[in-house]
Amino acid sequence: MLPAAQLPVPPAELGRPLREVTFVVVDLETTGSRAADSEITEIGAVKIRGGEVLAELATLVRPDAPIPPFISVLTGITDAMVATAPRIDAALPTFLEFAHGSVLVAHNAPFDLGFLREACIRCGHPVPDWEHLDTLRIARQVLGRDETPNHKLASLARLFPADAGPCHRALADARATVAVLHGLFERLGGFGVTTLEELHGFSRKVSPARRRKRHLADDLPTGPGVYIFRDSSDRPLYVGTSRSVRARVRSYFTAGEPRQRMAAMVASAERVDAISCAHALEAQVREVRLIAEHKPPYNRRSRNPERAVYLKITDEPYPRLSRVRAARDDGTYLGPFPSMAVADLAAAAIHEAIPLRQCATRLSPRRPTAACALVELGRCGAPCDGRESPQEYARHVAAAVTAITADPQVVVDAARVRIATLAAEQRYEDAAVVRDRLLAFLHASQRLQRLAALTGVAEMTAAAPTDEGGWDIAVIRHGRLAGAASAPASTDPWPWVTAARASAETVRPGPGPTPCASAEETELIHRWLTGAGVRLVGLDGRWASPVTTAARHIALLSG
Repeated sequence: MLPAAQLPVPPAELGRPLREVTFVVVDLETTGSRAADSEITEIGAVKIRGGEVLAELATLVRPDAPIPPFISVLTGITDAMVATAPRIDAALPTFLEFAHGSVLVAHNAPFDLGFLREACIRCGHPVPDWEHLDTLRIARQVLGRDETPNHKLASLARLFPADAGPCHRALADARATVAVLHGLFERLGGFGVTTLEELHGFSRKVSPARRRKRHLADDLPTGPGVYIFRDSSDRPLYVGTSRSVRARVRSYFTAGEPRQRMAAMVASAERVDAISCAHALEAQVREVRLIAEHKPPYNRRSRNPERAVYLKITDEPYPRLSRVRAARDDGTYLGPFPSMAVADLAAAAIHEAIPLRQCATRLSPRRPTAACALVELGRCGAPCDGRESPQEYARHVAAAVTAITADPQVVVDAARVRIATLAAEQRYEDAAVVRDRLLAFLHASQRLQRLAALTGVAEMTAAAPTDEGGWDIAVIRHGRLAGAASAPASTDPWPWVTAARASAETVRPGPGPTPCASAEETELIHRWLTGAGVRLVGLDGRWASPVTTAARHIALLSG
C-alpha cells in the first residue's frame, strides 16, 4: 500500500477518504459454525489507519461447553489452554471498547459479526450497528480467476504477501486480513474508489463501460448546482440537482445508483453539463425550470406543468365549476390538481355542500330550460327553469368563492355530516369516498391559498443560516425566485443582500394564482421560507393567510 503521505486526497465532499478512516480488523475462533449454538474461543483484532497499525488486541475466551476435538485439531486451541481465560461476558466489553467508533473489517464478515451480535445478546449488551467491510466480498468484486484460484484468506494472503499467513488463530488471521485489505485498497484505487462511501457502493454489477464514464464528473463543481446528462446529439437526457454536483454525478457510475432506468441513461450519456448555484434552493428551482423546458426522457416528475388541472368558477349569469388547464385573471380558481380524477373529487365535495348547478349548458335568465333530477334531490335550486334568479343564485357562488379562497368550513361541515350519516348506516366504503372528496378539496384549497399569499408579494428577501455559519439569500418576486446569493461565514451579509436585490430578475405580475412561476417552483420557495431559522430581511407588500384557511383542517383530518 502507498505510504499515507502519497495517497491521493479526494475532496471532502465526496465522503470519508479511506486513508483517514480507522478500521478494526477482527477475526474469531469458535467452537462451531453456527452462532446460535456455538461459542467464541478467541478474539484477535488489529486497529489501523492510513496504512499504519495503531493497536492490537488478542484474548482467548473460555466457553461454557468443551471444545470439540476436530475444532482443537483445526485451531490448536484446547480446553486446557482456555481453562484460565476470561469468559465472553468479561472479554466482550474489552473488544467493544477497542472497536468503538471504528469500521469493522473481517474476511467473511457475516460469520464474525453474527457471533459478535449473538455474544452481545447473551451478555445483555446493546447490539452495535457496526459499519463494516467484508474483504471476501470485495475480493470477489475486484479479483478474477486469473489472479487467484479462490478467495480464501490463505490464497489472498499469498497474492498480497503478508508477514505471516493465516493459521486459524485469531490474531494471526486478523494480521493476514490487514495485508489483504491494504492490497485490495490499492486495486480499488484503479477503479477510482478512494472514499469509504464509494467503497460501500462499489459492485461488480456495474458494467466496466458504465464505470469508465466516471471521467464525465471530473471537471464538475463541488458545490450546489444542477447537472444535465446529454447524449451524443446534445439532447438532454436527465436533469438533477445536488448540494455537491461532482459527488452526485460520480454516484451514477457506481452501484450507489440502483435504478435500472439510470443505467440505461448513463449508457447513452456522452457529456454532463453543470450549472453552479448559490445554494440548494436556487439549484432546486433551476432543476424544475430545466425539466419543464427540455422534458428530458429520463425525468419522471416536473416534465409537464402545463398539464395541471384547475377548477374554475365560470364567468356567466349562472356560474358553475369547470375543469380547465390554465389559470387566468378571469375568476376564481381551485388547484392546481395532479389529475382530472382528483379535480373531480374536489368538485364533488363542493357540490355536496353548495348547490351550484352541475350541468354544462350555458343558461340565460331569458330562456328557461327544463330542470334535471338534481332539483328533485335538493342538490340544485333550478336556475335553468327560473326558480332561482341570478341574484338568488349569486349567494351560492359567493359561498363557493369563500370556501375556496378563505374559509372552507361550509364544505367541511357538510362532509362531516354526510360521513357520520353513512357510518351510522354502516356504509363505510361510501363514507370513505366522502372523506377522500373532502381531503382532495382541502389539499387543493390549502395549496391555492398558500401559493396566492406568496405570489401576491411584489418582493421578498429572506436569508437562511448555513451549517458553516453563513447565510443563503433569496430574492422572491411574485412567487418566483428572482435572485440568489450566499454570504460566507464571519462576513457582514448585508452587502450580499444588496447585491442580490440589485441583480435580481425583473418580474412583472401576471394573471392567475401562480402568475410568474410554476406552482412547483413557488411551493419549493414556500417550503424554504418556512424552514428552520429563515429570516425575512425585506418585504414589499404583505405575506399572510387568514386563520380560517384550509390549513387548520388538514392537520385535524390527517391525525
